[in-house]
Amino acid sequence: MLEYDISYLKGVGPARGTLLGRELSIHTYGDLLEFFPFRYVDRSVITPIDQLSDESQFVVLKGVLRNMQTLKTSAHSERMTVTLYDGTGVIDLVWFQGIKWVKSKLHNNVEYLVMGHPSVYNGGWQMAHPDIEPYNYTENRHQYTPVYSTTEKLKSVGLNPKGISRLVETLLEMLGENIPETLPSYILHKFKLVSRLQSLHNIHFPTSPEALSQAIERQKFEELFFLQLDFQYRRTIRGLHSQGHVFQVVGEHFNRFYAEKIPFELTGAQKRVIKEIRTDMHSGRQMNRLLQGDVGSGKTLVALMSMLIALDNGCQACLMAPTEILATQHYQTFQKMLDGLGIVTELLTGSLKPSQKRDIKKRLAEGKVDILIGTHALIEDTVNFKELGLVVIDEQHRFGVQQRAKLWAKNTVPPHILVMTATPIPRTLAMTLYGDLECSIIDELPPGRQPVRTVHATDSKRLALFAFMQQQIAQGRQVYVVYPLINESESLDLKDLMDGYDSISRSFPQPQYQLSIVHGKMPAEAKAYEMDRFKRGETHIMISTTVIEVGVDVPNATVMVIENAERFGLSQLHQLRGRVGRGGGQSYCILMTKSNLSKNAAERIKTMCETTDGFRIAEADLRLRGPGDIQGLQQSGILNLKMADIVSDESLVVATRQCVADILASDPELTSEQNLLLRHYIDRQSKKPSWDKIS
Repeated sequence: MLEYDISYLKGVGPARGTLLGRELSIHTYGDLLEFFPFRYVDRSVITPIDQLSDESQFVVLKGVLRNMQTLKTSAHSERMTVTLYDGTGVIDLVWFQGIKWVKSKLHNNVEYLVMGHPSVYNGGWQMAHPDIEPYNYTENRHQYTPVYSTTEKLKSVGLNPKGISRLVETLLEMLGENIPETLPSYILHKFKLVSRLQSLHNIHFPTSPEALSQAIERQKFEELFFLQLDFQYRRTIRGLHSQGHVFQVVGEHFNRFYAEKIPFELTGAQKRVIKEIRTDMHSGRQMNRLLQGDVGSGKTLVALMSMLIALDNGCQACLMAPTEILATQHYQTFQKMLDGLGIVTELLTGSLKPSQKRDIKKRLAEGKVDILIGTHALIEDTVNFKELGLVVIDEQHRFGVQQRAKLWAKNTVPPHILVMTATPIPRTLAMTLYGDLECSIIDELPPGRQPVRTVHATDSKRLALFAFMQQQIAQGRQVYVVYPLINESESLDLKDLMDGYDSISRSFPQPQYQLSIVHGKMPAEAKAYEMDRFKRGETHIMISTTVIEVGVDVPNATVMVIENAERFGLSQLHQLRGRVGRGGGQSYCILMTKSNLSKNAAERIKTMCETTDGFRIAEADLRLRGPGDIQGLQQSGILNLKMADIVSDESLVVATRQCVADILASDPELTSEQNLLLRHYIDRQSKKPSWDKIS
């Protein structure tokens, strides 16, 4: 029954059903059952009006309505106000929409229960669009009232929070005991969880605080458990059935490169990760590994050495980067590092001439190209390898899942996959998001690298900033200045790039100083020209938007100035800071902000000044922003969690991960009788379209 169309539920019908699907993605009975309240109101706690304060959040009031009136505010709009009196004071209740419906439901001199957010307006208390109902109506109702999200369109057809609550109540009464369990009884017993039936009843209409707490705990466990089961089951099955290339030898390409081209000792972390990758690629199972490492930790070198192992075993390798700038950077780095070793490396991007593309593709299919580096151009149907053995994907979160999956199909035997990110992923997020990948972490910087010194400054220090920039330039160093916008925005009080360029030009006049300017709307050729001038040291200052977040490697640049730093997220600030500190000298990152910062912005700036550890920054970012915003996960649908929170529920993440691991260790294909419910879940999931074969 849970698959029934929501329009068949009493009180819904076709029109409301269509609207519920469009506005809240509620299409079936099951969807409504799992559309949980975002808040609960304890109706027993009634606040007297004379006790309202600026700190008052959501409150419950009880009183009599008086002075109901409607005022025209313009030709096409009106406002309705009514005064609520409770014996201690008065508050105006205000509606700007749905007035006709509200007016038909309210009556003077009748006692009502009113719920909402009070605010001060013209010296008196006011509450806009409150939830309101006759007080007698609530006498035998639930003490803890659920409050559901809704929209103006749904409210217009009577589906305000109370209307949705009535639909849920109707559904629960209709289903009765016919709500199937999803977790095996041994798991319920082991973790002391209530049944799904009991959980759903008490999430929607809790009988007590304890019952609500138990219901939420059950739902959180279920969400995290099945998320882990999805990932870990795929990884287990891949290990059992997915054969990959067996790279048996570490031969001439790898050994010559190691002996002749690395003038320094690899860090312990790099050696450990290379060993993990070698073990994977020798096992006979297709590798699917995530490589995490801070900016400048040496991930690219590890990726290149992994590619050389593929070459030593008669295969080709490719690297896909999200931007042409970054792909070109990798190509130039590889060319320099592989010089003299007889390894053919090519760059394939969208801006190449058609004749150049045809030539590269022809030689690639013939096996005459060993390593191909490129952008999205690599996944075109006309790009064919003779024998693709290893795929490296850089900054993998910037690619769509379908785009990444197309690389999977470039070879009869699935290539080994190494996905890299310079955005450190917090432990709980990695355990949740990447349960189907093995994870490697490079947590050491190469010897000789000094941590970037980060300082916070406001506009009052701008003259001192310019003097410091001049001092660094006098020492032969270069400077980045990064702005969040290209042109001035009327809605945001931001320094814009063009205005900044004019200001810096006045303080750093030609010919003594040379400036570059780079932003995303420039033609690719102009952008490349300006970046090349900066790399060659022909310009002293690069004025840019965040287009230089990845892909620009200038060891001589020692100063990063980030304007309006409060407008950037922690992850992006850390990425930008990683553009300096790539040489041997001391580097600096100056975070320029306005003087009055929000609490959240001040915390971000403080974090940046206190640490250069990418993993600490990622944890702080996750704590401040929540998982929904990190790397666009909210939009990607990966973390489709209704109750669980991977930050505050870390212990539950760990517990469910271990529980799933134990189950799959003893019953990898879930064929035992006690795991039939889990098998049914996997079978249902397998019928859905899936592009998850590559992370």
